[in-house]
Amino acid sequence: MAYEGLVISRVAFVVALLMLGFGLEGSDANFNKDFDITWGDGRAKILNNGQLLTLSLDKTSGSGFRSQNRYMYGKIDMQIKLVPGNSAGTVTTYYLSSLGANHDEIDFEFLGNLSGDPYILHTNVFAQGKGNREQQFYLWFDPTKDYHTYSILWNPLNIIFYVDGTPIREFKNLESKGMSYPKSQPMWVYSSLWDAEDWATRGGLVKTDWTQAPFIASYRNYNAQACTWSPSSSSSSCSSSSWLNQALDTSEQRRIEWVQKNYMIYNYCSDSKRFPQGFPPECSLN
Repeated sequence: MAYEGLVISRVAFVVALLMLGFGLEGSDANFNKDFDITWGDGRAKILNNGQLLTLSLDKTSGSGFRSQNRYMYGKIDMQIKLVPGNSAGTVTTYYLSSLGANHDEIDFEFLGNLSGDPYILHTNVFAQGKGNREQQFYLWFDPTKDYHTYSILWNPLNIIFYVDGTPIREFKNLESKGMSYPKSQPMWVYSSLWDAEDWATRGGLVKTDWTQAPFIASYRNYNAQACTWSPSSSSSSCSSSSWLNQALDTSEQRRIEWVQKNYMIYNYCSDSKRFPQGFPPECSLN
């Protein structure tokens, strides 16, 4: 397709720019050296010599962490086991973000629910401070019973959300059509566990049951194949990274269609009540 061919042809140019300030990070990950606990007053813990991280939420506070590095494009994987049991009112987040009013952001948010009801996986993309691009899904497994891998692929072509290697959402670079796209702001990896009982579960109808606290989410096997931002760096090996021009192949296109047909429960591009004057322009293009 003309658009895809144009963007692919620009990848080499983008990579050349990256060489001025980025280095490639590999998969030898350890929570002690890769992340900083940013809040929670001891509720976040790094265990097992850096191989496990847990976040905890009680009535006083939640907790969170942030990567020590910022990244400019990459394939980021994290294995997460979500809060079990009655998790109504809680939100576990895992996302990439820059700072400021015009920030870029790529979101996974897991909205808790009553025991036996499914979690809702909420996704969103912000570019230059503009978000409101939500899609929500049920999962085809219980995310509290074991660890599952949640991945964000972000490159000059597209953003793809994966669950256990299955793509669930693609957000294309449509700058050639006048749409904004995250491309110029390095982003940290963040995660947090916090109370959002005023909106998270059934629009706030189901409140947090604090007798179930502390609520705990667990993390392991972080992997960043990414370009690490470094103002003082003068070289980069990003040009050898296959993910820089990775897009959905035919098999993945079929998988994403299967997920969206069977498990998508909200798509902003189908919400006519929210957009009575017409859907955002990318809805007819993305």
